[in-house]
Amino acid sequence: MAMHPNSIGDTGGAATGDKRVIKKYPNRRLYDTVESKYITLADVRTLVLAGIEFYVKDQKTGEDITRSILLQIITEEEDHGEPLFTTHALLRIIRFYRDAVPGLAGNFIERSLGMLTEQQKLFHTQLNDAVKNNPLTALTEITQRNLEIFKKMQDSLFRAAGMTNPTQSEGEAGKKQE
Repeated sequence: MAMHPNSIGDTGGAATGDKRVIKKYPNRRLYDTVESKYITLADVRTLVLAGIEFYVKDQKTGEDITRSILLQIITEEEDHGEPLFTTHALLRIIRFYRDAVPGLAGNFIERSLGMLTEQQKLFHTQLNDAVKNNPLTALTEITQRNLEIFKKMQDSLFRAAGMTNPTQSEGEAGKKQE
């Protein structure tokens, strides 16, 4: 079955591979078609955290409104929890809508979040191992690996955008072009 363009999740949904459809009605209520009941944004957040694949459909227009619902969840998290984004970061994101090469900023953020997720998993694994061994050595190694991975990803994105890496010295850039 083809994946809906904005569907999310890592687990493939139900055993049949179907993605869960959440319907939003004009009264602003959300209806989970798998559970056959009305749900809240907190329930949708639980689906996200569980890695369950779904998308949200406006029942009146048929429009996919998954992104709007996810942004509402982020807003609630930012307002009621420990904020993930600083004001400065939010200002930069808003400016990307005006200044960025179309798609480049979004792709960069998506790749960065993917890398961060993988690094977080690796960090937890290595941190558990470090408790058994020398913690300082393990943390130094983790930091070094993270820096190397980030630099490779950054170099790749700069090449894809047709730019040279501004963090390289001019001498390094000249050597690579030769």
